[in-house]
Amino acid sequence: MLGRARDGRSGVLVVRGEAGIGKTVLLEYAGVTARGFRVEHAVGVESEIGFAFAGLHQMCAPLLGRLDALPEPQRVALDVALGRRTGAPPAPFLVGLATLSLLAEVAEDQPLLYLVDDAQWLDAASAQTLAFAARRLHAERLALFFAMRDPGPESGEAETFAGLPQLRLDGLGETDARAMLATAVHAPLDEGVRDRIVAEARGNPLALLELPRSVESAELSGFGQPIAQSVPNRLAESFRRRAGSLPRDTQMLLLVAAAEPLGDPTLLWRAATQLGIGAEAAAPAEAAGLLEIGTRVRFWHPLVRSAIYWAAGLAERRRAHWALGAGTDAQADPDRRAWHRAQAMLRPDETVAAELERSADRARVRGGLAAAAAFLERASALTPAPAERARRALDAAYATHHAGAPDAALELATVAAAGPLDAMQRARVELLRAQVAFHTTRGNQVPGMLLDAARTLAPLDAALARETRLQALEASMLAGPLGRDRGVLEVAEAIRAAPAPPTPPGPVDLLLDGLMTRFTHGYEASVPGLRRALEALGRPGHGSRTVAVDDGDNRRWLWLACRVATTLWDDERLYTLSGRNVRLARETGALATLPTALNHHAAVLVLTGEPAHAAELAAESAAITRATGGAPAPNTGLLLAAWSGGRAEVSELYAASVQDATERGDGTVVTFALYALAVLHNGLGSYDAALSAAERVCEYDEVVYSSYALPELVEAAVRSGHPARAATALELLNSRARASGTHWALGVEARSRALISTGTAAEKLYLEAIERLGRCRMAAYLARTHLVYGEWLRRQRRRRDAREQLRTAHELLSGMGMKAYAARAARELRAAGEQPRKPTARPTDALTAHELHIARLVATGATSREVGAQLFLSPRTIDAHLRSIFRKLDITSRRQLRNLSLP
Repeated sequence: MLGRARDGRSGVLVVRGEAGIGKTVLLEYAGVTARGFRVEHAVGVESEIGFAFAGLHQMCAPLLGRLDALPEPQRVALDVALGRRTGAPPAPFLVGLATLSLLAEVAEDQPLLYLVDDAQWLDAASAQTLAFAARRLHAERLALFFAMRDPGPESGEAETFAGLPQLRLDGLGETDARAMLATAVHAPLDEGVRDRIVAEARGNPLALLELPRSVESAELSGFGQPIAQSVPNRLAESFRRRAGSLPRDTQMLLLVAAAEPLGDPTLLWRAATQLGIGAEAAAPAEAAGLLEIGTRVRFWHPLVRSAIYWAAGLAERRRAHWALGAGTDAQADPDRRAWHRAQAMLRPDETVAAELERSADRARVRGGLAAAAAFLERASALTPAPAERARRALDAAYATHHAGAPDAALELATVAAAGPLDAMQRARVELLRAQVAFHTTRGNQVPGMLLDAARTLAPLDAALARETRLQALEASMLAGPLGRDRGVLEVAEAIRAAPAPPTPPGPVDLLLDGLMTRFTHGYEASVPGLRRALEALGRPGHGSRTVAVDDGDNRRWLWLACRVATTLWDDERLYTLSGRNVRLARETGALATLPTALNHHAAVLVLTGEPAHAAELAAESAAITRATGGAPAPNTGLLLAAWSGGRAEVSELYAASVQDATERGDGTVVTFALYALAVLHNGLGSYDAALSAAERVCEYDEVVYSSYALPELVEAAVRSGHPARAATALELLNSRARASGTHWALGVEARSRALISTGTAAEKLYLEAIERLGRCRMAAYLARTHLVYGEWLRRQRRRRDAREQLRTAHELLSGMGMKAYAARAARELRAAGEQPRKPTARPTDALTAHELHIARLVATGATSREVGAQLFLSPRTIDAHLRSIFRKLDITSRRQLRNLSLP
């Protein structure tokens, strides 16, 4: 790893194993052997786990001299996260990108090795940030080593660092174990005792060194009884015994050091002074090999810290925290002061609880939701007044939910519900429980829970009540055909009976009313209201301000607005809104939502005839999903495979999508997958299979895909000899197209009507469809219209006219990579008497989708730094990709790249 990093091929290694197995020694060995590297160290501390970005602050502190080299959004995000400036809470993954950029900048001067020990104790925000940065390493002169204990059954760190390269350290073999034991025990040792120590140590090196020091003389003589303890427990017990033999002041000094995670000797001695402990108390601890006090306070082994802290009585731990709280500067570090004071409290104290609440506010501003939740939870426990305690518990529950700990959030909600609560607070408890259920189970009961919460909120906060109703409608729409409790129609009826919105209605009100009308009064009645909702969400602001949908209050509903644009066949707004969704996610660093935004926009690009660009976005989505540890979203891959005719790929992706969606209760994914099947089979000419899939989509009146599936159903029914079924679907499509009035809708309707028409009427409809679809963005539909028109002309024995249409269809479909439909056009063209032209190979065909995306961005004149900021990669990684791109395209400069015609 070090050799590759020195050559500019960065990497990461997670060293795992039980306590004492040698992880720290291996990291030290890496640091000693990293010749020519700048070596930096950080260590996770258990008592720091509640402080937002504490581990990251420790890592970045020695590197901040290069912070000014970062792009401004990254620099600001990292500054806010580290508490160096105030500002809006930064998106966690933007902080991750800033961390990666900072490490890469430092590594430009000299190869960088960063060693992070005890990473299992990193706070959640730091762990997520560093795991993200580690997954984006590629071409930096940088090596990251993490050492962490094997995770327990309830540990979250396993998931945080999952997928990174691992090195599992196991115990020594018996021969080596005996050799190491001989270095620890110089006196003769009974053979049976030696065998027992080797057996109990199970090859753990630290145990082999420490166990002989912890056993009684009777045990060394072979008369003691084995102690049934795990190795870490035996080691901790050894350290506890060693500390317990020291003078009382020394024991107390060790406890204060164990409770103080910063390793700051000045703070340690200030706290010791509060307890009346002098400097002479340190010597016995240092002589016992437990502690070293220099420029930093260091324990010989992490187990020493935890063993000493947890061996102390509760009263002693409170005294240590009291002394540390008294010794901590209230201006320089108010959060740690508040935390120590809180740990020292025997009974509730409003002053300390208020301090913790202020600390929670500061943590939230920095983006540390987990830390804010921890502060608020402790604040609630220390609050003497029942009403205030319940309020803080409720705030802690919401913070915990937003931090991604739903079970803990529900526990805190139960504490809050014990009250006393006012009506609004009781409603917020009900709402929180519904929202947790929505985000964790998508269960059938969720729409009803949200409706009940909205009903409670209505007289208290009308705006929040309507937002909650919209979320209930969204939940029922997502459940779709899998919903079995309160279906979408029942939810819409309940919303219709609710109080009217304020005047004038806001974007959320318009969206809610439009969707309610869609399900209670039908598609046609809903079009005007839904169109007004889209106009309100996309209305420009004043001067240079961004559009209204960019505002935080409306951004939450942008995904739903894209679905509305689709159901209205509004190609312009669909393209604009889905693209804006990607842009906003990029600008804010919202990598938790960016993969979904990329997938949705990529699906739109498939229909606009830009499959290469769609594949680029899908590849980026997959890469970010891997980096963030999220669940993959296969939608775009499935749609691309369906339009290109990849039967095996579609079959595999379809099965995976449906299984996953069924388990989550996400019916929209099921209908999407069925729509993709209909597209695939129409392309392959398997019209009976296409008809079956399209009819299953249309059985459930899903907002988006039932409209998409109608033209597929008409074509499949006509081709498979079922004109009556085609006519029924066409009647519905005609009604919706006329209500929509867009060129996309009317063009698709004209093509579908042409398929069941004859003679001059059919030809007029085909020509109308081509004219209308040529005036909208949906090039894939235009290409297929040329295809079916050419097929009709050939059957009318108008071979010359047919060849013109089929030639156009074949060129368009081939250029879009829609192989199955292109093959269908080629067969028809040969039957019309013309050999189809083979697609001309392009140099860019050798590029991967990711490389093509980078090439496209660089061709616009973007620098490596700018491209890296957009794709969440370091500039050096972009340069490495560019070298590969130049080699494949046989060019040597960015200028030549700009002159190429990219697909």
